Amino acid sequence: MKGIVFTELMDLVEETQSPAFLQEAIDDADLPSGGAYTSVGTYPVCEMGALVQALSQKMTVPVPDLMKIFGKHLFGRFAQIYPQFFEESSDAFSFLASIEDHIHKEVLKLYPDAELPTFEVTTHTEDTFIMIYNSSRHLGDVCEGLMIGCLAYFGEDASISRKVLEDDAVSRIEFTIVKD
Repeated sequence: MKGIVFTELMDLVEETQSPAFLQEAIDDADLPSGGAYTSVGTYPVCEMGALVQALSQKMTVPVPDLMKIFGKHLFGRFAQIYPQFFEESSDAFSFLASIEDHIHKEVLKLYPDAELPTFEVTTHTEDTFIMIYNSSRHLGDVCEGLMIGCLAYFGEDASISRKVLEDDAVSRIEFTIVKD
């Protein structure tokens, strides 16, 4: 997993809690890296799981909720760090539809070794958007948080529902977004 995901999670915790709180969680998680990450490095996804589990316990926030909060935060950070990815989209649905064919291609130019999820858009109308998330990393909650962040970024109100299609070696989740 790319280090930017780790560094952004750590930044969020430092902002909402404190650097000491984050260090305690890193110590509790007993991470092989010791919690030393760079944004361009690549790290085992199991470290993210251990860190999130430790944070969840310390914050008394369920892991799925914490991951959604993080996903929403991460979207906002991506908008700040990579504004060029947002220039061609005027609304949330068009942005989400561009992830697979545009954004992920650009991400791979920046991080050639990135292992990205894939997205298949099955419905894209004015009011309804359905996309299937596929990943061996099982980060559907982060994905939902990113969608929440996307809707907030574009100032749109919508409800998100999800249906697990597969949850073995690969996580396949169908997300349905319906504008309010």
